[in-house]
Amino acid sequence: MKRPAVIILSDTARPLADRLAACLGGEIHGAASRCPDAPVRFEAAGPHLQALFRDGRPIIALMAAGALIRILAPLLSDKQAEPPVIAVAEDGSATVPLLGGHHGANDLARTIAAELGGLAAVTTASDLRFDVALDAPPAGWRLENPQDAKPAMAALLAGAQARLDGDAAAAAGWLAASRISFSEEGAVRLHASVAAGAPDPGALLYRPQSLVLGIGSERHAPPEEAIALAEATLAEAGVSPLALAAVASIDLKADEPAVHAVAAHFGVPARFFSAAELEAEAPRLATPSDIVFAETGCHGVAEGAALACVGAEGFLRLAKRKIRRVTAALAQAPQPLEVSHLGRARGRLFVVGIGPGGGEWRSPEVSDMVAAASDLVGYSLYLDLLGPLADGKIRHDFDLGMEEARVRHAMELAGEGRHVALVCSGDAGIYAMATLVFELLDKYGVSAAARRIRIECSPGISALQGAAARAGAPLGHDFCTISLSDLLTPWDDIRRRVRAAAEGDFVIAFYNPVSRKRRTQLAFARDELLKYRPADTPVVLATNLGRVGERLRIVPLDALDIDDVDMLTVVIVGSSDTRTVTGGDGRQWVYTPRGYAGKAGTGMAETPAKEDAA
Repeated sequence: MKRPAVIILSDTARPLADRLAACLGGEIHGAASRCPDAPVRFEAAGPHLQALFRDGRPIIALMAAGALIRILAPLLSDKQAEPPVIAVAEDGSATVPLLGGHHGANDLARTIAAELGGLAAVTTASDLRFDVALDAPPAGWRLENPQDAKPAMAALLAGAQARLDGDAAAAAGWLAASRISFSEEGAVRLHASVAAGAPDPGALLYRPQSLVLGIGSERHAPPEEAIALAEATLAEAGVSPLALAAVASIDLKADEPAVHAVAAHFGVPARFFSAAELEAEAPRLATPSDIVFAETGCHGVAEGAALACVGAEGFLRLAKRKIRRVTAALAQAPQPLEVSHLGRARGRLFVVGIGPGGGEWRSPEVSDMVAAASDLVGYSLYLDLLGPLADGKIRHDFDLGMEEARVRHAMELAGEGRHVALVCSGDAGIYAMATLVFELLDKYGVSAAARRIRIECSPGISALQGAAARAGAPLGHDFCTISLSDLLTPWDDIRRRVRAAAEGDFVIAFYNPVSRKRRTQLAFARDELLKYRPADTPVVLATNLGRVGERLRIVPLDALDIDDVDMLTVVIVGSSDTRTVTGGDGRQWVYTPRGYAGKAGTGMAETPAKEDAA
């Protein structure tokens, strides 16, 4: 389940929202006009709530149930896809699950009511009567025919009895523990089995996820070949794909596309084991291989991985099968498996840019990545800027100047199978840590395990974008960025780039303009630019963008004073075409014309190709 969004429309509900966010691991979203300090702020409740609903985010709204229903009503189409939606009275007295009752809303409502000492107004008939929802089995179980659950539940509510048969009689404790009335002659059949086949008429067929498919492959084996072998293996074993709990392999294959393609095809996680863990299964292998041992350090990958996942009480249901470049084997556990603690997942590294720091300038994708991470790695200030989004995470704080150690640590943590967010300010790919991630990969600067992680980069609002937006539109025409720090770039190279940009008449955004020890570089850039553009060229000085103490100044180039600039300032120097304009309210704006106005009325003002992509 995604991180719940706790919605408030005024600060009077904030104390209650804080309790709910802490209890549920949620994120507070508040109306910008009345909740200025909310971690995530929105201008209009309707569009924001609809966007959260479309994204599948659980919604816990401290607002009137009727208003919430009217906002979401146009989006209601498929009850199987609806996330939990809960209305909570602002005094905490009532909690009403409105949607997604069988997808967590009822349980969330009960949790909320217990926390607040109020009433959970659960109205789902099956939950009230039987303490179970037949169309929403617990983790480890899948229902083959959910379309038949409604008439079965209706029959039970009308007084019919149920009977357990197949594996359900022995394994489905969640059914036996419910308040459903059972008898050997019950009219509603609840059947459980891993065996392939359609459900009998009138029966609900449950699949215990107790099977594990072990996969071995040559490097870069075709994914379609692996999927074909996996399907053939299940068919030969006579089992349903819905009974699969996981796909397993050796950790050397943690980044193998074929293995992940099989897992994605069946909608199950991929889990990985070390060679030593697989070799411990050697006595149980049906087809041990000395050749495989020489290559991997274990006598069997497909069989060994499947057996390692099902545990000592499990057994090999189908020995290794092979086609061309892929092998597969099938093992079965006596009970449905909880695989999250078996082996390890492929580690994920989220390389995220959080913008200047405020939640309103942070993208939803970045927030989702941080929420999905177990570990956060970054400069302490950047982690602090995440606010409540960092709650419950393992923090790995680093000082400035420890960039390589910071990135290597994040990659090695992900190499252990964790989900790690490497947190950068601005955009992670602009003078930040994303480039170092790929440099360490390129130069083999990390362990083999860290090289097999999944890397995902998400953009953030960069300092130059923030400064430009605050000032108007200084980047409306060709521009470039130059870092004036000579810690990593020779000063001669920087000087050459400044001269080239000056001669090319680019708008220039200067990063790292000064430091405590470095005061001459910006002065050089100013003097060099004055050789090519007018003395009154507008210069934007933007400090602490999006944070407390934000300051924006516009000065002419010849009046640029180095003492007015610090380490947290972005300097944007206009081109010879950059202008200032004063609005009716007296505010001064900076813009660099693209030439649209000059073409107005000539029939030549067509939008250039890809203008919106810039």
